Amino acid sequence: MTGKQFHLGWFVDGFRAPAWNRNWAGTSSTDWMSGRFYVDLARDLERGKFDFIMLEDSNYVPDVYGDSMDVYLKYGQRAPKHDPAVLAALISQQTARLGVVTTVATTEVSPFRLARLMQTLDHVSGGRAAWNVVTGSNDRAAQNFGFDAQPPHDERYDLADEFISAVRALWDSWEEGALIMDAETGRYVDASKVHAVEFRGAHFSTRGPLNTIPGPQRHPVLLQAGVSSRGQEFSARHSDAVIATGGSIPRMRALRESIRAHAAAAGRNPDDVKVMFLAEPVLGETEADAAERAKRGQAERESLLDFGLSSLASVTSIDFAAYDPDEPLPLDLTTNGHQGQLNDMVQSRRPLRELAVGAWAGDPDTALVGTPATVAEKMEAIMAEVGGDGFLLTSLTPTRRYVTEIVDGLVPELQRRGVSRSVYAHETLRANLRDF
Repeated sequence: MTGKQFHLGWFVDGFRAPAWNRNWAGTSSTDWMSGRFYVDLARDLERGKFDFIMLEDSNYVPDVYGDSMDVYLKYGQRAPKHDPAVLAALISQQTARLGVVTTVATTEVSPFRLARLMQTLDHVSGGRAAWNVVTGSNDRAAQNFGFDAQPPHDERYDLADEFISAVRALWDSWEEGALIMDAETGRYVDASKVHAVEFRGAHFSTRGPLNTIPGPQRHPVLLQAGVSSRGQEFSARHSDAVIATGGSIPRMRALRESIRAHAAAAGRNPDDVKVMFLAEPVLGETEADAAERAKRGQAERESLLDFGLSSLASVTSIDFAAYDPDEPLPLDLTTNGHQGQLNDMVQSRRPLRELAVGAWAGDPDTALVGTPATVAEKMEAIMAEVGGDGFLLTSLTPTRRYVTEIVDGLVPELQRRGVSRSVYAHETLRANLRDF
């Protein structure tokens, strides 16, 4: 059986300690600090011909759960954490085709600084740089940058729209052919092809021109995770790939169709916007082995209720310590944080305890538990029903063992079925994303 090819990415939950206290964690409690663990991960992913590795980030130590930082620091859950832009540069020097996605919030940096950073990363990576555009969600992060609180949810997207317009203007401040490097005339740059942009918006202004040259992609690839109504509109207008959650095949299909409709309405080719669904396969030597591993993982999560609740609290900005874990969340619960995730949680009508331990995350139609062969078959079937574009694999507690099981177990089965690439067809990330 040979189906339509789909893309593979890997989501990393920040440049931080991975599964430092789990079985098979090895040296990850310390070698993450130098980036060595994540460089090894990236090299494995490139061996599996993944499109990209995405490096999440946040600039605060949460204290929303129980009005305290204690649980977060106990588990190393959101801190300590290093700057992913540095890690992106390290990974780019140890890989040749894997895309490298850096997360930067539009509320925490200037358009000029971001534009320059991304062009620099695009150069040092040879055209494999991408920016995961986040708009901010936690007030503690806002306070670290001199603000009292985050702007309202939809207003953050308005700011981000303008931010990207300023960044694109800076990226375009150098025309094609501006760099001439003519030794005979002594001219390095044709000044007539470099222009001030004089961008002035309601929230951002920048004179320009950018003081570095365009990278191989000219405009680095953009990713975004907005799945709220306003987030979908934003993602469809700007993104090359959208980070999405599923839960059920009908919901996955509806979300992808909605984003594609928004892209068409914005004048874009919907095929240029790849919707990538988060997934965490559980693999085993046999079906029974995989089921037992999934059961053990679930039991571990159930024993760490404070870990799960605090994780949800940090992204939704709601203190779930104040709610009964054995009751569903109130239907009228709202947030200025991640609205799409909270809406999924509320509408599930599952007890908070189940939400915290991940039991709500999907249904049997989308669960990826089994041998590499059966999981590959199911991934192919899901994409066939959803319409395609791919998966963003992840593990909240990654180990080298787990990564090897994916790259040397699951990926060869996907390649055998013809749904995952066996070679990179292009040098740049955007070209590989648009290859199919």
